[in-house]
Amino acid sequence: MDNLDQLVDDARAAFATAGDAAALEQAKARFLGKSGLVTERLKALGRLAPDEKRERGAAVNRARAAIEAALEARREALRAAALADQLAAERLDVTLPGRGGVPGGLHPVSRTLERIERLFHAIGFTVADGPEIETDWHNFTALNLPPNHPARSMQDTFFLEGRNDVLLRTHTSPVQIRSMLAHAERHRGADVMPDLRIIVPGRVYRVDSDATHSPMFHQVEGLWVGERVSFADLKGVVADFLRKFFETEALQVRFRPSFFPFTEPSAEIDVAFMGGAPEGRWLEVAGCGMVHPNVLKSGGIDPERYTGFAFGFGLDRLAMLRYGVNDLRLFFEGDLRFLAQFR
Repeated sequence: MDNLDQLVDDARAAFATAGDAAALEQAKARFLGKSGLVTERLKALGRLAPDEKRERGAAVNRARAAIEAALEARREALRAAALADQLAAERLDVTLPGRGGVPGGLHPVSRTLERIERLFHAIGFTVADGPEIETDWHNFTALNLPPNHPARSMQDTFFLEGRNDVLLRTHTSPVQIRSMLAHAERHRGADVMPDLRIIVPGRVYRVDSDATHSPMFHQVEGLWVGERVSFADLKGVVADFLRKFFETEALQVRFRPSFFPFTEPSAEIDVAFMGGAPEGRWLEVAGCGMVHPNVLKSGGIDPERYTGFAFGFGLDRLAMLRYGVNDLRLFFEGDLRFLAQFR
């Protein structure tokens, strides 16, 4: 019995000095392993007489239970110590003042859009909106785009699967049609229909991707329809807007004859910066023209009595020029190092 008591004491001492789980497992093997000291005593029971074997076996089992209890107690102590160390390492002092978060900011395209809306609102334009999933009629037919126009090709436009009459809009011009129809209906029967002045910003989609084009990009179009609206009004509105947008009077604006199915006559709008980058070089920034009579008819407006002009800017293009960005894709990659410059 004394021998077994000493064995339990030795086991407790060995477990107490084990500083980690690996050392504890080595100590366990010394006492409780297949060749351990307790196992040897159990094996020796077979050589004893039945009465002595029964008494000696009970004593060995009690010693083994005491050793296993000491082992489990040491395991729990090591787990508790490890947890305490982890908590101490991860300790958070809640009495310290909080660390300030990184301030956010508007995306440069959103900043550009807000600026454009403010400038046009100041001269009486309102903002119109419409669906990004459009019908073929609103996106093409109503805008005097014939059935064989290249924009109706699957290689240029995102059509919905299994449909050839529903698509992701390729421009924000369908909102012009919707706005004219609503305006004409609202003033049906009036002696004189009041002027309709809107800008239409929004996302548009085309099958295109490179440094200056994206499959998804932003446009902002303008429309002014009234009794005596002329090309001179168009030139005045656009030139004034561009000089205010770029905050410089040293800006040349020219209207270069062009062709669009939905306007007649049509023009491309070019600008040249005098005294700033890129100085002296003409850059195309928009298309414009007088609204085609067929488009006015599609919008429910009498082209014999009313005229109108329309223009369309690439919103992302204006943002690139304003902020000196040379790759359109930077706006949409979500790189915080790039976006942080505009906070």
